[in-house]
Amino acid sequence: MEPIKSEEAFNEIIQHEEPVIIKFFADWCPDCKRMDMFIGDILEEFNNYKWYEINSDEVKGIAEKYDVMGIPSILIFQNGEKKAHQHSAYTKTPESVTEFLHQQLG
Repeated sequence: MEPIKSEEAFNEIIQHEEPVIIKFFADWCPDCKRMDMFIGDILEEFNNYKWYEINSDEVKGIAEKYDVMGIPSILIFQNGEKKAHQHSAYTKTPESVTEFLHQQLG
């Protein structure tokens, strides 16, 4: 999972013609650390997509712009548009994340 370190990089990444998956997180977030323990298997299953992560404390304003109210959240972007958003309440288990990605990506 490649880190996004600036708003400029984020804006460039979301322009891809193929869907890109972006995880919003913060270092202080216990649920984010829990997700890190199971996200590896999900990355393998969906390895035909580009994965990124953005620390919402380090890159200010993007979480607010895309209505990320809780973390971790997973968003899918394509051609500069937010296509899907899995809110933090639904990112607690590998099954819920996998189900979301299958629904959104096929």
